[in-house]
Amino acid sequence: MEFKDVVKERYSCKQFSDRQVEQEKLAAILEAGRVAPTAKNLQEQRVYVIRSAEGLAKIDAVSPCRYGAPTVLIVAFDKNNVFTYPGGKRDSGVEDATIVATHMILAAANEGVDSCWVNFLDPEVLAQTFSLPENEEVLMVMDLGYAADGAGPLPNHSSRKDISETVTYL
Repeated sequence: MEFKDVVKERYSCKQFSDRQVEQEKLAAILEAGRVAPTAKNLQEQRVYVIRSAEGLAKIDAVSPCRYGAPTVLIVAFDKNNVFTYPGGKRDSGVEDATIVATHMILAAANEGVDSCWVNFLDPEVLAQTFSLPENEEVLMVMDLGYAADGAGPLPNHSSRKDISETVTYL
């Protein structure tokens, strides 16, 4: 699929079938996250793959937004391995994990796999639920799978502001 089509047609799926994501497609999605750029190439991302019934039940306990997805990725980052920007007020953790997650979402679309970025959850509760290391901060979870029959983008999916409303040349 052409990249311009991937970014234009991809939408947040809110109703998944029970069809499992094939291992080779999951591997391609995870590889896209692995090669995503991070500040100073610190690669502080941590991605957890949840596919078991027990793990998915834990996701359901902390968020109502799994939408039946048969695979969920937890995207986190190592807070002790981030680049601190000049001024010391910001670091690269959230943005690097966001870049990694975005690469994986677009790779999923390229593989024909639907996804949904989910942050309707308490990241600390999720981290405790899965006994993640204390040095890691959860950014989000990503539902992965195939859309159920009748699922599709929101009615306003194609509605976009004119570029002049969002871009200014200085």
